[in-house]
Amino acid sequence: MVSSDPLRIPRSELFGRLQRLMFLRVLFVTLLLGASVFLQVRETQTAFGDIQTTHYLLIAAIYCITVIYIFLLKRLDNLIRLAYLQLLVDTVLVTAIIYVTGGIESIFSFLYILTIINASIILYRKGGMIAASSSSIFYGLLIDLHYYRVIEPLGSRMGSPAEYQASYIFYMILVNIAAFYLVAFLSSYASEQARKSRFELIAKQDDIIKLEALNDWIIKSMTSGLITLDSEARILLFNPAAERLFGIPASACIGQKLLEALPFLNGQLRLDNGEKNPHGVRHSNFMDLPYLRPSGEKVFLRCSVSPLSSPDGSRGGRILFFQDITEMRQIEEDMKRVEGLALIGELAAGIAHEIRNPMASISGSIQMLKESLEMDDVKTKLMDIMLREINRLNTLVSDFLLFARPKPSVVQSVDLNQLILDSLELFKNSAKWTEKIQVETHFRGPMRIESDPEQIKQILWNLSLNAVEAMKGGGILSVRTDFVPSPEGSVGVKKMAQITFRDTGEGFSQKALQFLFTPFFTTKEGGSGLGLAIVKRIAEGLKGRVSGKNHPDGGAEITVWLDPSLGPSA
Repeated sequence: MVSSDPLRIPRSELFGRLQRLMFLRVLFVTLLLGASVFLQVRETQTAFGDIQTTHYLLIAAIYCITVIYIFLLKRLDNLIRLAYLQLLVDTVLVTAIIYVTGGIESIFSFLYILTIINASIILYRKGGMIAASSSSIFYGLLIDLHYYRVIEPLGSRMGSPAEYQASYIFYMILVNIAAFYLVAFLSSYASEQARKSRFELIAKQDDIIKLEALNDWIIKSMTSGLITLDSEARILLFNPAAERLFGIPASACIGQKLLEALPFLNGQLRLDNGEKNPHGVRHSNFMDLPYLRPSGEKVFLRCSVSPLSSPDGSRGGRILFFQDITEMRQIEEDMKRVEGLALIGELAAGIAHEIRNPMASISGSIQMLKESLEMDDVKTKLMDIMLREINRLNTLVSDFLLFARPKPSVVQSVDLNQLILDSLELFKNSAKWTEKIQVETHFRGPMRIESDPEQIKQILWNLSLNAVEAMKGGGILSVRTDFVPSPEGSVGVKKMAQITFRDTGEGFSQKALQFLFTPFFTTKEGGSGLGLAIVKRIAEGLKGRVSGKNHPDGGAEITVWLDPSLGPSA
């Protein structure tokens, strides 16, 4: 994380600066030692006098001090104090170097400037000014003491300091002090500006990294498929949602042309602005496209194409958004079907209601004729056929009315398991039951819910009838109950009461699975096609859902989910 104070020195950075300062100090002393040895061998008198033992002692002292610095650098936590200590000692060492190289005559006063620059780089303006002040004090004191002959610097070739005028000495001290402070100000200013610029750069880099990460998270978290193309329609980006939609990994698409990676778009998607389709109609921003996934699943996708514009406004590619609208299409189709059924249902329910009265009259009249007339076997058989068909029509009309005009819910607290047992017992005593069927129940107890028991009984009756009719040769009818988390699509309900009916018959055909809950669709001879449609209508009226499938071990399985706390407002 970037510090909020651009002039605050991180410990790691200060540690590195002190290491470099010690290295440069040792390098300078080493070069000085080499020059001294060279001059000693040549027995040459230099501009700073003869090489004496004091010079070597001073160089050795600097090496020893550096070793101490290294030890303190690894042990101390407060490196700021160590930095000030080193810079102060450096001004003392520079003063000592000037002392042993002639004092007023020494050419090494520039070393103060190097120390001041180091202080400005390491500790910014405060360090630079402190180094300039200490350098001014030590240098002025040394020159004054030498001029007044209080001390006699080594290596001085001047007979007497009095040979210099006092004004010259004052001028030399003043110029050097002014130079010290000027260098301190300029170097610290440059150092602080560099530090602030570096801080701003790091902050911008950090913002860029965060922005790139956010952009990456957004792209990866999108539920819509995102594909970006360059000017040649080659895929630059293929986000995870697009991988899931098309069932193709991004690695297999990036770099390819769009129509090569997704050939199903050929002829359906135009990327040029203002293009028209073969019918002369301009393409809209949204297109609905069917797509068959590699797994064989058919889905519907809604595609949106937008230009990919560069910062200068030029268009260099395209952005494609794909959204899976399969469920939306299914909902739209269901709504249309429901609306159509509602209109037809209202009309047909009225007609069916009117049909029931004449049918009751016809049935009563036939029974009276049967009792009053002399009947032979043929007439009796014909009368029975008429009565049986009238009863079948009456049942069909009753089922249709139940589907078209479901009764209002009367909510009660009921034990679902006991309700199922009572319904099964009632069904076993009906003419629809056969002894070839074995019933198995797997209940989770207790299963007390608040719902309409009469409508649930109708659901159970229809499911039982559907299962028994599927097992003409006998089999096992398994009924299971449980509380389960709400299935996808159930809003506002955390848990649902689940009822599962499973038979061991032949199961549903593929066509039957497609139209399982469609009214009047049936594969049974003499069936009305309303049994499961009524189950779905009642379940939805009780804020539930229903689904059907073939069980992996054989047979059909119908599952009903009901709201366990329907409430009086349902």
